Amino acid sequence: MKLYDSRRAPNPRRVRWFMAEKGIEDIEIVDVDIFGGQHRSPDYLAKAGLPNVPALEIDETTTITESVAICRYLESLYPEPNLFGRDAREIAVIEMWTRRAEMLLSTPLMMAVRHGHPALAAIETQIPEIADTNRKAAERALKVFDRRLAESEFIAADRVTIADILAVTGIDFARMVKFRPDAELVNVGRWLTAMMERPAAKAGV
Repeated sequence: MKLYDSRRAPNPRRVRWFMAEKGIEDIEIVDVDIFGGQHRSPDYLAKAGLPNVPALEIDETTTITESVAICRYLESLYPEPNLFGRDAREIAVIEMWTRRAEMLLSTPLMMAVRHGHPALAAIETQIPEIADTNRKAAERALKVFDRRLAESEFIAADRVTIADILAVTGIDFARMVKFRPDAELVNVGRWLTAMMERPAAKAGV
């Protein structure tokens, strides 16, 4: 298998973090230069179908994109430690918080960076209002996560799961536009410190 990666993008970092949590080291990593347009080349598009990273080439006929889909596939091959749920109830709760982490927090933060950081003007037609609206949406969402983290060490279970990985990589990526959670969100702050101290936080950074 080959993982087509980009060290500058947040979605590939999700997969690298996931692999690090599981100790997966036997997948070839291929760096894709997105600023150079390599993800739009005919060869890459022939494999991935879309100009997206990451992409996991499973064999000569199958390549999958979308970071969570890649992580689900890897979970089936490397089941421990479990990051998607052990039974029907836990799987559903983790899925719920994973979707919340992506839709309410990580995606808005990515949009805030894409439309707010000068360097990304090379690959994005930037609209400042989009950056501002999404930043405010993420700030509101963090209050939801702070309430959740008041009752749970991690977002979706009693251990790190894919939901935590999506949330923390989104927040950390937003450092590019000097975004940090409000200091009053003490539960988010405690969780964020713990996540950034994990060895997986340094994976491929």
